[in-house]
Amino acid sequence: MNPVKNPYTPGAGTPPSELAGREALREKVRICIERLRIGNTAKSVLMVGLRGVGKTVLLDQMRTDAEATGIHTVRVEAPENRSLPALLAPALRVALLRLSQIEAAKDLAQKSLRALAGFAKALKFKFQDIEVGIDFEPEKGLADNGDLESDLTALFVEVGNAAKAAKTVLVIFIDELQYVKQTEFAALISALHRCAQLKLPLTVVGAGLPQLLSLAGEAKSYAERLFDYPIVDKLDKVAAGDAIRKPARNLNVDYEDTAVESIISNTQGYPYFLQEWGKHAWDLAQASPITALDVERASKITIAALDESFFRVRLERTTPSEKRYLRAMAELGPGPHRSGDIAQHMNKKANSFGPVRSSLISKGIVWSPIHGDTAFTVPLFHEYLLRTVPAGT
Repeated sequence: MNPVKNPYTPGAGTPPSELAGREALREKVRICIERLRIGNTAKSVLMVGLRGVGKTVLLDQMRTDAEATGIHTVRVEAPENRSLPALLAPALRVALLRLSQIEAAKDLAQKSLRALAGFAKALKFKFQDIEVGIDFEPEKGLADNGDLESDLTALFVEVGNAAKAAKTVLVIFIDELQYVKQTEFAALISALHRCAQLKLPLTVVGAGLPQLLSLAGEAKSYAERLFDYPIVDKLDKVAAGDAIRKPARNLNVDYEDTAVESIISNTQGYPYFLQEWGKHAWDLAQASPITALDVERASKITIAALDESFFRVRLERTTPSEKRYLRAMAELGPGPHRSGDIAQHMNKKANSFGPVRSSLISKGIVWSPIHGDTAFTVPLFHEYLLRTVPAGT
C-alpha cells in the first residue's frame, strides 16, 4: 500500500480521519452551548478518561463544531508548571478583543479588558508566570483585589456580560485539567457558579484524567452540581471497526473481517492504538484487502513503536522507587489493585508507599478509582512494564 496515502494518524492530539463513536458527547456539548445562547442555564462539561482515548481530539472537534455556529471560543492546555491565571489571561484578552469588534458588545468588552488588566496586575506578584499585554488601563476596584477566587469571579461576570451583549457564548476549552492546582480549580468553579446564577453565556468544556473527578469534589462541595462528567472510554466493536474500515474505504481499500477483529482484539478498542495498528498494517500490506496476516506482521512493529513513544515517555518521568511500585502493580495484572495488595506483593507495609503513590498520581501515571485502589491511567501499560522493566528493579 502507498504509505503517502496512509489515512491513519497516530499522534498526540492528531485528529483521525474518522472520529467514530463520539456523536453523543459532541451532541451533549452542542446542547449545552445552544441552551446558553438563548439564555437558559446549562452545566459546564468536564470529560474524563484514560490516556489514549482521544480526549484532546474530541475537545478540539467540539471547539470546531462550536465556532462553525458563530460561538466564540478560547483553548488552553494546563501544563504542570503553569498557573491557571497565566493560562487564562492571554486567551481571554484575545476573546475580548474579538468581542469588542461587535458594536453591541463594544463597551462591555472594553470594560472586561479593563477588568482583565486589573486582574493580571493584582495577581502578578502571587502568580509570577502571568505575562499578558493589555491595551487598557485597569479600572480601580474591578477584579483587582489580589484574591484569585473573588477576582476571577468578577472577571468572568464581566466577560459573560460582554458575550451576552454580543448574543453569543464564550466557551473556554481546557485540556489536561488534572494539572490545575486545587486552589485554582476552586476559583474556577466559583467563577463558573456565579455565571450560572446570573445566567451568563460563559462555560467551560474541559478534559482530563479520571482523578479530575476527585479533584473537583475536593475543590468545592457543589462541583458535582455544576458540571457534567461524561466518561470518554474505549470504543465498542462497531465504532472501533468504523475507525479502521472507513478511512481505508475512502481510498478504495478494504479489510478482511478477521483483520479488523485482530486489530480490535490487540487494541481493546482504544482510539490511539487503533490508529497505530491501522498505520502499520497499511504500510506492510501489499494490496487490498488488508489481511489478518498483514495485521500479525504489523503487530511487532506497532508494539515497538508504542514502547518507544507512547509508553516510554511516561516511564521516563518516574524515580527508581516509583518504577519498582509500577512493576509490582503490573505483576498483579491490569488493575485496579488494592494498595495493601501491592505492598504485600513487595513485602512492605502499605503505609510505606504513600509518598510514592501520591507522586505517581500527581504525575498522571496512576489514579485512584475508589479509596485505597490504584489503577494505571495508560491503557495496556502493565504489559509494557512487564516487557521492559526487570523484576526487582
